[in-house]
Amino acid sequence: MGKAILFSAPSGCGKTTIIKELMTGGAYAAHFDPRNMAFSISATSRQPREGEKDGKDYYYLSREEFARRVAAGDFLEWEEVYEGTCYGTLKSEVERLWGEGKVVVFDVDVNGGCNIKKYFGTDALSIFVMPPSVEVLEQRLRNRGTESEESIRKRLARSAKELELAPQFDVTIVNDDLQRAVEETRQVIERFLNE
Repeated sequence: MGKAILFSAPSGCGKTTIIKELMTGGAYAAHFDPRNMAFSISATSRQPREGEKDGKDYYYLSREEFARRVAAGDFLEWEEVYEGTCYGTLKSEVERLWGEGKVVVFDVDVNGGCNIKKYFGTDALSIFVMPPSVEVLEQRLRNRGTESEESIRKRLARSAKELELAPQFDVTIVNDDLQRAVEETRQVIERFLNE
């Protein structure tokens, strides 16, 4: 088994932005070398959003195909995050990346993060990205312009429950300033990989 780094957060906290900064060597992560790391692409039963591509952003499966693969035991973890919308981590994806000698990076929902951490134990570093406040989180969700009012309300209700799970993670990063959040994340990852 190789090492894994998992990021979890309520929707809108900026975890995906932090991961992209680190994985692409963005302006805020100029001194970070992500070459030995690879992003685990999750599977989902939801439809792609504009600009998303199958096999790059997610593996898009029909609800029937997702259910079939759950029954076959193909998932390391999975969850119906919203009614009728499932997300999960395919075992084959993790095995493929470890086979390439990579540290696997996960961008997963909070419950998925807890489950993956339990599965990998000390071989995984679990990072919880926290918003500076619930009000800032709501504004970020609204600023996306991709959600209906009902969807925003559902995400905020779910976020309140997810924030309570932060203590189950190894590290909590408050994303109130992107540059500082990326730098703190880089430092904890480098300590973990050098252990």
